[in-house]
Amino acid sequence: MSLNPSTLQALNAAVLSDTLDSLGLMQQAMKPFMRPLDDTLQLIGRARTGLYMPVYAAPAPGENPYEVEIELVDDLAPGDVVVLACDGPTERIAPWGELLTTASAARGASGCVTDGLVRDVKQIREMRWPVFCGGIGPLDTKGRARMVERDVPVMCAGVTVRSGDLVFGDVDGVVVIPREVEDEVVRRALEKVSGENQSREALQRGEKLADVFKRLGIL
Repeated sequence: MSLNPSTLQALNAAVLSDTLDSLGLMQQAMKPFMRPLDDTLQLIGRARTGLYMPVYAAPAPGENPYEVEIELVDDLAPGDVVVLACDGPTERIAPWGELLTTASAARGASGCVTDGLVRDVKQIREMRWPVFCGGIGPLDTKGRARMVERDVPVMCAGVTVRSGDLVFGDVDGVVVIPREVEDEVVRRALEKVSGENQSREALQRGEKLADVFKRLGIL
């Protein structure tokens, strides 16, 4: 399906997680330590993955430890979501900061998700660009980690993510929708939102929860 953010904005992470569960895909929500820097922002886009590995020494003279991550950021397209797998939560790896945010936003990318740390938080919050992370810390990756591959399947915060998968994040967390099922997931999720709206209206009228659930089957 072609990504339509305006349609997806009507959804939320909880509804998408429930919908994925109903299809037997029960491992698509990232672990709860993944939190947004700004609770008010919604993240929607297609994954572009980067895989980090720890290192324990400074790079050799003349060596560029940021080579692969620079390539990834410079190759971003509008609507892409950077997904950086650091085997987090980690106390050593902070792969994301203000300058990468600035470069990614300028290319039209939609956000970043990493189970590593994020730094330059004040500046990123001022930009109002969605970032979800496993923690906050000031550490540079230089001498601590490096991106070794990009656009490969990764495990980020307990979820397998492939470049091209649909990534959705809000204050409840981050959900990853495999591309091959996204049409069905989005269709069912929109139907569930409609059903939840009906349930809410019935409950606000004073109907009993048991009666509403029996009629609509939504909770």
